[in-house]
Amino acid sequence: MTARRIAVVSAGLSNPSSTRMLADRMAAATVAALADSGEEQVDVDVFELRDLAHDITNNLLTGFAPPALESMINAVVSADAVIAVTPIFSTSYSGLFKSFIDVVDPDALTGTPVLIGANAGTARHSLAIDYAIRPLFTYLHAEPVSTGVFAASSDWGGSADKVSPLAERIERGARELAAAVTRRAPARIEDPFDPATYLGEGRSFGHLLGGLAGE
Repeated sequence: MTARRIAVVSAGLSNPSSTRMLADRMAAATVAALADSGEEQVDVDVFELRDLAHDITNNLLTGFAPPALESMINAVVSADAVIAVTPIFSTSYSGLFKSFIDVVDPDALTGTPVLIGANAGTARHSLAIDYAIRPLFTYLHAEPVSTGVFAASSDWGGSADKVSPLAERIERGARELAAAVTRRAPARIEDPFDPATYLGEGRSFGHLLGGLAGE
């Protein structure tokens, strides 16, 4: 049986971060939901954008991704599904998160199921998932599941004797993502010596040139 591959992108800036904590919980719930659906072989790759912030900036400036960033991009765009989690700053996704999206080819995530997560200090920012983040993935022709998982600071103090609203949202989103994954054939593992792999799924030389071609 071919293992399913889930790419987790966490845009938290601190270490440790509540963004990463939310991402880990969403990933664990998705693995459990996939197991319940008969998909017992699941590989999860977690990427912290803060570790690649300089590479992302260099890619924006030069149009070329350093090896570590290129490896991450290829892992993300070739995964069976993506879990993307960002902190909310100024009522929207973080600049680091958007910068990463900007270095991914606009067609590379076409048809990919995505579970969106976001966190902020107050629940007043919960609508950012639907008015800012979801349209971003829709523009990329990805397929975000219906449930977005938002966590406010108050969500992390739930009572141990009952399931918290955050846990319910995580489990619901995970089940939706697992269902989307099981409806699809397993993603093909790319040949590293195939030129298409070097360019990345759906990536063109024009996109690799980035700002050199577009500015």
